[in-house]
Amino acid sequence: MTPIGTGIAGFVLLIALMFLRIPVAFVMAMVGFVGFGCLVSWPAALSLLARDFFSVLTSYNLTVIPLFILMGQVAHYSGISGRLFNAAHKFIGHLPGGLAMATIGACSFFAAICGSTTATSATMATVALPQMKKYDYDPALATGVVAAGGTLGILIPPSTIFIIYGIMTEQSVGKLFVAGILPGILLAVLFALVILVWNRLQPGLCALAPKSSWRERFISLAGVIETIALFFIVMGGLFIGLFTPTEAAGIGALGAYVIALMGRNLTWRAFVRSLSETVRISCMIMAIVAGAMVFGHFLAVTTIPTEVGAWVAGLPVPPVAIMTLVIATYLFLGCLMDSLAMIMLTIPVFYPVVTTLGYDPIWFGVIIVMVGGMGVITPPVGINVYVVGGIARDVPLHVIFKGSAYMMSAMIILTALLLAFPQIALWLPGLMG
Repeated sequence: MTPIGTGIAGFVLLIALMFLRIPVAFVMAMVGFVGFGCLVSWPAALSLLARDFFSVLTSYNLTVIPLFILMGQVAHYSGISGRLFNAAHKFIGHLPGGLAMATIGACSFFAAICGSTTATSATMATVALPQMKKYDYDPALATGVVAAGGTLGILIPPSTIFIIYGIMTEQSVGKLFVAGILPGILLAVLFALVILVWNRLQPGLCALAPKSSWRERFISLAGVIETIALFFIVMGGLFIGLFTPTEAAGIGALGAYVIALMGRNLTWRAFVRSLSETVRISCMIMAIVAGAMVFGHFLAVTTIPTEVGAWVAGLPVPPVAIMTLVIATYLFLGCLMDSLAMIMLTIPVFYPVVTTLGYDPIWFGVIIVMVGGMGVITPPVGINVYVVGGIARDVPLHVIFKGSAYMMSAMIILTALLLAFPQIALWLPGLMG
């Protein structure tokens, strides 16, 4: 069999094994190992497997992942999310759909210190859903907002997917973080507009919460100031070049602990659970990265990425048409697999295509995160929907998917805006020099 034929067979086997629910890290490592052994040699495949896993597990650059995860876990277990929601509730909770918009606002701030879509959804579901249920919010609206709001966790920095993309493509993680700020803010605004329009088109979706006094509003800001301060210390230091992403992650994790201890919001049990969850999630991500590296080396010897890039470059169609097709492919794949696994799997193929077409790699990173975010709220995978469904057990999954579908219209609009106006993502990174 030719190298290209072996590569195609590897892809088919990979998808088949993933549908059998074998962990994606092991699937990618196994298929990559077998494919590399068939094309090169078995001793070389054994050496590749050992070298890739060792290089990932001992990589200094990847230490940024567990540190940012630790920052998010401490924020979660110290109750920061509740204080963020309370502040947003006091300011806009009295508006039509105000608690839903407050949930989006709290998700935005929590995303700035979390970096995980599932953690953001799970945290905000426990905080916001009881309040929205109290004011008779339509179940589709309430749960759909929480599931979609969680996607801000991977767009607003720090973001695990930005880190992985930056390492795989050798792009600046700091610039990728900064590139996600404006699109993240814009997505939060578009989410709020969707909620507003949804309530105007279907009156009676929810009852109005009482209006808070200005005194109550200002008191509630104490829960927001600590988050904003931590975000600006981490991202501000990255923006001006004061420290590296790894140093920023370490400072962020320490800052989260300091905030939690000063407010006496972190119990010993919560401290242990934050460490335990950090280890569990970090190990899962590291295994996926290592497996993807093995599979990526297999793809390299098949020459598929090079051949696809050359073929696409020669197509007699505008680059924007090809880019639209790439985005559509990501949307389709997002319905079938986890967003991190999808990105790790496709970057070796699509990255050469995008750079051949002349698109900016930083901009493409933001696009990937956007379409990956859509994947976590679309069936049948829709991990955020299942997370919210596990907390709101009285709401059927199809109702949550319905609410998420309304909210996804904002993500589609933002993707189109990024495609038409790349400077939305590139303006701030351009200021970094």
